Amino acid sequence: MQENEILRVEHLTKTFKLPLKQQKLEGGVKIKTAVDDLSFSSFKGEIFGLLGPNGAGKTTTLRILATLIKPDSGDAFIDGVSAVNNPYGVRGKIGFLTSELRLEDFFTPDYLFDFFSELHGVPHDLRNERKRSLFARFGIDKFAEVKLANLSTGMKQKVSIVISIVHDPDFIIFDEPTNGLDVLTAKTVTDYLSELRADGKSIILSTHIFSLAEKLCDRVGVIIDGKLAALDTLSALTAEKNLEDKFFDLYSQAKGERA
Repeated sequence: MQENEILRVEHLTKTFKLPLKQQKLEGGVKIKTAVDDLSFSSFKGEIFGLLGPNGAGKTTTLRILATLIKPDSGDAFIDGVSAVNNPYGVRGKIGFLTSELRLEDFFTPDYLFDFFSELHGVPHDLRNERKRSLFARFGIDKFAEVKLANLSTGMKQKVSIVISIVHDPDFIIFDEPTNGLDVLTAKTVTDYLSELRADGKSIILSTHIFSLAEKLCDRVGVIIDGKLAALDTLSALTAEKNLEDKFFDLYSQAKGERA
């Protein structure tokens, strides 16, 4: 890996067989290529944004990085560890927050934090210290013994974030971290992402929200139909146009080339 490189993605490709109903909607297409020969890198201490529309392949890419699914071909290396050949080694190095995370409603934040800390082998004294700090930071402390079923959507998202980083990972994957949140909760989340970067953490996040990418990201990769349409620093991508206008230029170009 290059110096200061924490993530290297090499020629990832992932296809899925479509269900019969969707095949009809897609004009008889049986196989969908969700990620198409995708390669990029991210570096220590930066927030790397994977920007694209719904269905572009962002979540599939992040699920491969998190070792939840295997690619058809290619590989990803996190701090030099292969997601394909050593998934358990990768899981010890990362935190992963996804909108697909479903926490059981009858558990409390306190129980879930302890449970996931045990899974990651966090010592009890450190676990209790991190719990106090993170619960206070996100305002969870007042709801620590309240069942998730009785918490707001925003509070559930805060609990999910805290649980994803119980083990204080250096590399954190966030899939649409502010999706569906009210403006106050979204600001709490984005402020915390900035704090993590300031603490030297490395973050990759997927989003389709241009303002979020402009506020947080050091570098941005634009993904369209599973392919990388652009990759550069945020300042370079927005040198002549704002990010939204640049994205639609890239989108029109990509669709025109594939028409």
